[in-house]
Amino acid sequence: MQLTRPDASCYDTPACSPPWECRRDEPEPMASDVHNRVREVLREVPPHVTVVAAAKGAPAYKVRDAIEAGIRVIGQNYFAEARRIRTQVPEAVAWHFLGRLRPHDIRPANLSLFDVLQSVDSCQLAERINSRGTAMNRCVPVLLEINSAREPQKGGLLLEEVEPVLREVSSLPHIRVIGLMTMGPLTQLPEECRPFFSEVRQLYEYLSGLDIPGVQIETLSMGMSDTYRVAIEEGATMVRLGTRLFGPRQD
Repeated sequence: MQLTRPDASCYDTPACSPPWECRRDEPEPMASDVHNRVREVLREVPPHVTVVAAAKGAPAYKVRDAIEAGIRVIGQNYFAEARRIRTQVPEAVAWHFLGRLRPHDIRPANLSLFDVLQSVDSCQLAERINSRGTAMNRCVPVLLEINSAREPQKGGLLLEEVEPVLREVSSLPHIRVIGLMTMGPLTQLPEECRPFFSEVRQLYEYLSGLDIPGVQIETLSMGMSDTYRVAIEEGATMVRLGTRLFGPRQD
């Protein structure tokens, strides 16, 4: 597939770029097992749960296969990769940003790639998104990311920080909080995530009942390929699946 490389100014700084940023799409095979994986998952999850295909590192043909099989939300962790993949995936789906957000990432060229940002974890980020949203005449939907296991190497708000941040962000006219996101702890045992998912679900239910103007808490995004079943049992309305749909990533 012949691609035209965008102007270099469109790319993130080298420190922010994924290792596959400059890789061209792989030759499309005759068939992919992504169809079967997606259909198995969509049969398994309850109808009220949205499956986000976490497509970090997945070639465009696999993303298209996932969409053809029924996926309606694609997640990406890097702005540069999303920009490249979107030129090869013309299907009408929603795009969610799942990766770590930093202030310099928040600019119109990046915001225009995504329908929802799932990883807002500070008032500083929210204010910057609001400022750029004002310039774009757009209200940007976001989820507040929660560091439910209090792991220092991860981003995210602590549970006790969420309500004060939510109330402060609610006054910003060009950003709208629509829910919460968490990853849970890094563990080999999905059951170990259950108490953390339960705590976030309780907070989600509490915040949903506050009726804060400018806030619409309706999405609880938690659970990935190894923990999504536990997350759904604990009340997730959205799960983010990468390996489960696309197979092991080849960096």
